[in-house]
Amino acid sequence: MPLRPLRPGDRIALAATSGAIDAARLALGTDILRTWGLDVTVLPHLHDTHPTLAHLAGADAHRAADLQAAWLDPDIAAVLCARGGFGAHRMVDLLDWDAMRTAAPKPLVGFSDVTVLHEAFAQRLGVPTFYGPMPGSNVFSTDPATAEHLRRTLFEPTATTLLTGPDATALVPGRAHGILMGGCASLLAADRGTPGARPSFAGGLLLLEDVNEQPYQLDRILTQLRRSGALDGVAGVVLGSWDGCGPLDGVRAVMLDHFGGLGVPVLWELGFGHCPSSITVPLGVPATLDADAGTLTLDAPVLSGPTGA
Repeated sequence: MPLRPLRPGDRIALAATSGAIDAARLALGTDILRTWGLDVTVLPHLHDTHPTLAHLAGADAHRAADLQAAWLDPDIAAVLCARGGFGAHRMVDLLDWDAMRTAAPKPLVGFSDVTVLHEAFAQRLGVPTFYGPMPGSNVFSTDPATAEHLRRTLFEPTATTLLTGPDATALVPGRAHGILMGGCASLLAADRGTPGARPSFAGGLLLLEDVNEQPYQLDRILTQLRRSGALDGVAGVVLGSWDGCGPLDGVRAVMLDHFGGLGVPVLWELGFGHCPSSITVPLGVPATLDADAGTLTLDAPVLSGPTGA
């Protein structure tokens, strides 16, 4: 069943899947969503904090229950994760995937820690998701271009099939076609060996970005991905932002060391992830990478179903 674009009047749900929520920051993001004509549903445990671990947004079971309820609710047109942080790994195996397969698919949006859920939804449900900004994150409420690109992606999907950024350049030239996969590099490495993790990203265009990981740490992360077989058969690599990861020359050197010998195109800095202004990138759909042109082109709009109810 195709995912349909959003329209004014749709109900969407905000889910706290990871870190504890900053209520004031989330309120700013919620106001923006309402200017789009959306009816924002606050799930029961959105503002919870874990009884002993203050960095988590409530108990694992409660976070899982909220996400599952929103996914199963036919009146909710999309689920937006409120923020990242840490915690999705703790609750992903508490979801009833058999029950969730019975629901009509809908957009799931988030980035950073939500990488774990993107991978699980791809592997367990086979539905596309969106690596994009979250209403409880600072960039959503402070950078109009970030919010606007997400809005166009969800409401006007034909306008966002060509993705690029002002700093997008070829690290390794060439063109490739494949399914978009990936997310936050450290979360992908942490997912290796867990139940339901994909064997590899073979045939895929692998998206990678991260924050506050120095070049030596990125080297460790990519070595883990390589040694686990995750990089076997990758068709191309699309790199995003590396905010707080030290000198970019050092980051580029690590990326070239790991990907330069694969014989596939590598695009540097498409403009997604932990950056002051970011674009939304779909996952689980086919696209063409043209590293020389600095572009990623979707085969078709991800949201293509009827706009009516």
